[in-house]
Amino acid sequence: MATLKVGLVSPEREIWSGEAKMVVAQTIEGSLGILPGHAPVLGVLLDGSVVKIEPADGGEPISAAVGSGFFSVAADEVSVLAEQAELGGEIDVDDARQALDAALGAESEDATPERRARARLRAAGIEA
Repeated sequence: MATLKVGLVSPEREIWSGEAKMVVAQTIEGSLGILPGHAPVLGVLLDGSVVKIEPADGGEPISAAVGSGFFSVAADEVSVLAEQAELGGEIDVDDARQALDAALGAESEDATPERRARARLRAAGIEA
């Protein structure tokens, strides 16, 4: 069975790496699903989105909230380079809810804080 070699990194650390069956990332142009054999592509991640990875070993799917960044696909290798990234299982749900409440209460036209808070909650498995 063909797999993808995946690396999800932020400036602070490697978030996840391994073999995967599929990767789904949200770009500024829409959602993109990557399977083995995908054509080479370079994309810009949507700030405040969720990257989903289906591990090749059949383990639990990986969800990570990501800030802005890039991803590339070449020869069954997927690199996700995010300015901020946090695995769903590492997210402090109470903190994410407070961040969402603060973003909703702020009088700002910048929707980024709200998108990031919602992405953190979605990555943690909570609908926001």
